[in-house]
Amino acid sequence: MSFSGSSTTRSSAAGPSLPRYADYRERLRGEHLPLAYVDVELLLANAANLIARCGGKPIRLASKSIRCRELMRRVMATDPLFQGVLCFSAGEAAHLAAFGFKDLVVAYPTVDAHDLALVCAQVARGGQICLMVDDAEQLRPLVAAAAEHQVELAVAIDLDMSTRFPGLHFGIRRSPVRAVADAVALADTIARSPGLRLDGLMGYEAQIAGLQDSGPGQTIRGVAIRALKRRSQFELRARRGAVVRALQLGGHALRFVNGGGTGSLESTREDAVVTELAAGSGLYGPLLFDGYANFKPRFAAGFALPIVRRPDPGIYTCFGGGWIASGPAGVDRLPQPYLPAGARLLPSEGAGEVQTPILYAGPEKLELGDPVCFRHAKAGELCEHVNELLLLLPGGGKERVPTYRGDGFAFV
Repeated sequence: MSFSGSSTTRSSAAGPSLPRYADYRERLRGEHLPLAYVDVELLLANAANLIARCGGKPIRLASKSIRCRELMRRVMATDPLFQGVLCFSAGEAAHLAAFGFKDLVVAYPTVDAHDLALVCAQVARGGQICLMVDDAEQLRPLVAAAAEHQVELAVAIDLDMSTRFPGLHFGIRRSPVRAVADAVALADTIARSPGLRLDGLMGYEAQIAGLQDSGPGQTIRGVAIRALKRRSQFELRARRGAVVRALQLGGHALRFVNGGGTGSLESTREDAVVTELAAGSGLYGPLLFDGYANFKPRFAAGFALPIVRRPDPGIYTCFGGGWIASGPAGVDRLPQPYLPAGARLLPSEGAGEVQTPILYAGPEKLELGDPVCFRHAKAGELCEHVNELLLLLPGGGKERVPTYRGDGFAFV
């Protein structure tokens, strides 16, 4: 997939035309920069692509990758297979429940009394919130909160989905629940805990869903990663299936078994015990999702910086831009300019907090105040920098919607 600074191009799949720099420059004219934007036509094309890839299984939207209530509503309204939200914070789940969102599963454990009180208040009002656990010690504050607020709390078990090869931990350090016995023991403890009930099981295979098949200049590494992914898939499917069967034989009913992510929909959907998938990053199409072999999301979201200096021929300095992604520090966490096509960062400076110089020698005549459009590395983190998203609507219209930050919340 590529962009052209002088003519409209199309993605390899059927869908909307990709934008030209001249079009975006005109649509952003008069706007207060920096700003973050979402091209709604491209966003909805990405949503349709997720549905095409899910094999008919429901998709629970991963809110961490979206962080905007209005966009979650619009995506969920496009297809009935979008069902429920996978939240990243208990406080966030309470916030969404207050706005009428249903079937909320919190993907990470919480022991914070304040957030648990918010959850209990929403559950008492009929909110549907399921909390995540992976350790019996995490149950104590949940039991206390349920008793104090006189509610029953639904909980799910987070199953570790990393694969351990000799000398290599392939995956992320997430949950201590790895074996069948671990899951059954925790489920039995939940069953004995007053005010709690087991609702589901989640297994996020991050090394498949969130790790690119290849990256620029990483041919040998890409071959190794693809081979490790194939071996990991077989091991994970067998282990997850064994855990689900053991829980069921032990008398533990599971309303849902959640798995996967944007990068693993094709493999996770084939697991018979998985009842629903999770996805979110594929909607915005951030940089860290460029290197997958089986899908290519459109560049639906980004941010625009104004040109404020021209220190040398071919160098244009933008105001702001240091929106660096979380994770292991590296060049792949930097935002990258993509419109006008051919713009690139200076390796010696990168993306700075208050200024970001770029190199550009293309056909567009750039003036002071013109926008340079950047792509960010991780999807939802874009929204932590702005109070609102500028929606670029089909037909040329514009609309503004609040991010979580614009709602007045920072959940992490």
